[in-house]
Amino acid sequence: MEQLTNKEEEIMQALWTLEKAFVKEVVAVLPEDNHYNTVSTIIRNLEEKGFVSHEAFGKTHQYFPLVTKEAYTKKFMNLAMQKYFDNSYKSMVSFFAKEEKISAKELREILDIIENKN
Repeated sequence: MEQLTNKEEEIMQALWTLEKAFVKEVVAVLPEDNHYNTVSTIIRNLEEKGFVSHEAFGKTHQYFPLVTKEAYTKKFMNLAMQKYFDNSYKSMVSFFAKEEKISAKELREILDIIENKN
């Protein structure tokens, strides 16, 4: 699975939320600076990459994701872990703590999840 561009990710986010959508429906949930033809082209590229497929309704296509948000997130979070944190969750969590992106309360909640995962 290859990494998506920012624009492709934005469109996949819309498709994950909508579950099935025509191009016009995807355009409707994106920021205003997205044009129908551009979005249509990107969706077709995503289809070629194996991220989406479609169901045809005459000349119109309704698109749906083939790759789940969870599968994509897992793949690229693992890559980020390897690339930026030497495969260390401790390094990643301490990075966010130092950057004040995670609170002590959130860390305690994470510990509770880890300790009670059975």
